[in-house]
Amino acid sequence: MSAKERRVRAFVRVKPTTNFPQDMIKYGPDNKSIDIYIRRDIKKGVVNNKQTDWSFKLDGVLHNASQDSVYDAVARGLVSQALDGYNGTIMCYGQTGAGKTYTMTGATENYKHRGIIPRAIQQVFRAAEEHIDQSITVRISYLEIYNETLFDLLYTMPHSMSGDTQMAVVEYPQGVFVKGLSVHPANHEEDALNLLFEGETNRIIGEHTLNKNSSRSHCIFTIYIESHSRILSDAKYIASKINLVDLAGSERLGKTGSEGQVLKEATYINKSLSFLEQAILALTDRKRDHIPFRQSKLTHALKDSLGGNCNTVLVANIYGEAAQIEETLSSLRFATRMRWVTTEPAINEKYDPERMVKNLEKEIALLKQELAMHDSLVNRSHVTYDPLNETQIAEINSQVRRYLEGAIDDIDIMNIRQIQEVFNQFKVILSQQEQEVEARLRTKFTLIDKNDFAAITAAQKAGLVDAEGHLVGEVDGQGFGIGVAPLSKHSGKKVKAKKAKELISPRKEGFGSPISGKELDSVSPSRSQLVTSAKDLDVKEGQMREQDAASMETHRSESVPKEESHRPSSPPSKLVAFEEFKSERGSEINRIFKENKAILSDRKKKASEVARHLNLIKQEMDITKQALEAQKKEREEQGEYVNEEGQVIIDEEEFLLIMKLKSLKKQYRSDFDELRDLKAEIQYCQHLVDQCRNRLITEFEIWYNESFLIPEDVQEALRPGGNIRPGMIPMNRVLCLDEDEQERFDRLQGEVLPACPDSISFYNAKMKTDQKRKYLRAVTALQQMQRKPGRITATVKDKPPAVLHVI
Repeated sequence: MSAKERRVRAFVRVKPTTNFPQDMIKYGPDNKSIDIYIRRDIKKGVVNNKQTDWSFKLDGVLHNASQDSVYDAVARGLVSQALDGYNGTIMCYGQTGAGKTYTMTGATENYKHRGIIPRAIQQVFRAAEEHIDQSITVRISYLEIYNETLFDLLYTMPHSMSGDTQMAVVEYPQGVFVKGLSVHPANHEEDALNLLFEGETNRIIGEHTLNKNSSRSHCIFTIYIESHSRILSDAKYIASKINLVDLAGSERLGKTGSEGQVLKEATYINKSLSFLEQAILALTDRKRDHIPFRQSKLTHALKDSLGGNCNTVLVANIYGEAAQIEETLSSLRFATRMRWVTTEPAINEKYDPERMVKNLEKEIALLKQELAMHDSLVNRSHVTYDPLNETQIAEINSQVRRYLEGAIDDIDIMNIRQIQEVFNQFKVILSQQEQEVEARLRTKFTLIDKNDFAAITAAQKAGLVDAEGHLVGEVDGQGFGIGVAPLSKHSGKKVKAKKAKELISPRKEGFGSPISGKELDSVSPSRSQLVTSAKDLDVKEGQMREQDAASMETHRSESVPKEESHRPSSPPSKLVAFEEFKSERGSEINRIFKENKAILSDRKKKASEVARHLNLIKQEMDITKQALEAQKKEREEQGEYVNEEGQVIIDEEEFLLIMKLKSLKKQYRSDFDELRDLKAEIQYCQHLVDQCRNRLITEFEIWYNESFLIPEDVQEALRPGGNIRPGMIPMNRVLCLDEDEQERFDRLQGEVLPACPDSISFYNAKMKTDQKRKYLRAVTALQQMQRKPGRITATVKDKPPAVLHVI
């Protein structure tokens, strides 16, 4: 096995059971081996050579393990490497009801019992928040293979086009892809979990003797990750994907007794798993040239994961019961075979075409500036490197013609473009002369092409051409014959070239073009964008101000109640009331809000200065490196001197460059650490500013409602001399209607979940999925009721029928 190859890691997870056969299944002391022992059947006689004990070595045995420990052992490291650009695949394999779906997806009702997929999603988005120097984009797809047919489990999501396209597994040089499979962007953890739960609702599930909710299809949940650098303007970025595969369970049809549709599904499942095992056996055989990936849709879709550019982990789920010992042995054999499969994971680096074009344009501009600088140093200020215009081309054509006529001895050359154009004009003039000579010959003589056999035959019949192809007789009545010269020897092709060696003469200071003295436009040098510039920070701050104003206007527009007809006067506008609130009751919050914004602005300004300084240091480091490389190259060409200890002796200038580069690197690291700390402070200050803004708006809404929107039956108690003062009445009782179940759930969720903020996205996604499911059930039930025969709908005259609104 080479250094780049890695073996597939295989783990075994044992399903907990009350009837665990301790005498048949035993674990090794290191939790990396499992032994199976079966008692010899006495009924088969004394001579019985059937094997009774087996030992399997694995990467880990997960017995009575929690979901947390399973994820840490199986997936955490793989997901971390995927964020660095490596592809990853996790497969759950085993018999029906052994816990594959529980391991992969978990229990969606309980946050603590969630599986590998929700935890991987959470880890990816947490890493995206921590890597402030990278812009990470996440996309999701969910594929189902049911009875050897491909289905998109996210076809019900908006902007999904999979319903109109025939799905198929196709191969490209970049890898294997599923044509027609929709890929959805996920900007937050909650969005990705919504896609997961939506796909789970569309999955094929059937009742089985071993599992009431048995998965009857193979499912591949894929997380696509793209990471672009925010501090480097390089066109290169890394892209990776994580395949989380929940395989359907294998079963022995003679033992389970499946019938009907379940039997058909089991046949397809066993067939695809058999092809998967054949592919694994072929991969373990080094002498095999052909791997049968195309035998099934499952193996074809997982071609990259099985022996390709991928980190692969297998989790074999087994039953911990004596009745299922044969299926347990089959799963363990498959796991040990998988450990012999090797993959070659590598970082997936790609290039952004738009960024590459921009970088090349910057490099061209920089090279033009360097050429202009070099020309100015050698007094070549009139040289231009732009494409030649029509006037310059005409001037070159005139010089070439005068050179051929002998009027001038040299042609002035300034750059490569002019050399190319000079040769091009030679071709043009030569072609024109050929055409002119041929035209003059045709006016005096009859020209016959020797390759034109029809014309030669006609001339021979007329007696004008002999057998050798020459003209004979009196052609024009003058009494002499004229021979026809070959076309390749026309006199027009002979061009005087006595001064050909003087074509490119020593350079002169001027060029005859009227635009040859045009000065080169100054182009600013391209540099790597190490950090966000000050201009970007100012733009972001302006956007934040606009968001503040927009959010305030939104709150104002949403919370302005309809004017009641029985009120004698309307409340003041919220704009006037908000200014009054900031100067009186909300003055302290407004003061804190302004101070936090001032601190945030100061931190952004300081970060901009540090970023500018970092750019300058980086540019100076690049210049120093180039000078050091030039010194090293010159030293190697002149020959290196070695002292008695075998060390290379360098001159003082190279030593000073090395020390300067070392100092610059040290200063760069110091400034970069300072910039990273400033970014963390900016993020924290931004969080405080957002909190203060929300608090200011919330307090204003409460004050405005208490001061101007109290119902009439409470106004009597609020008048001077009354027993109730503003602020004593709970506003949720005064202004809000009675809460329904959903509103009460939202309020309780906001009060309880902050103790565990990590679970908010999980429960919100689950709640939205449940709401959509209930809505679809209600609509389906309503449609079925309308389709019942003999149903009479009672209507009232001049009154439209009632409409059912499902929330």
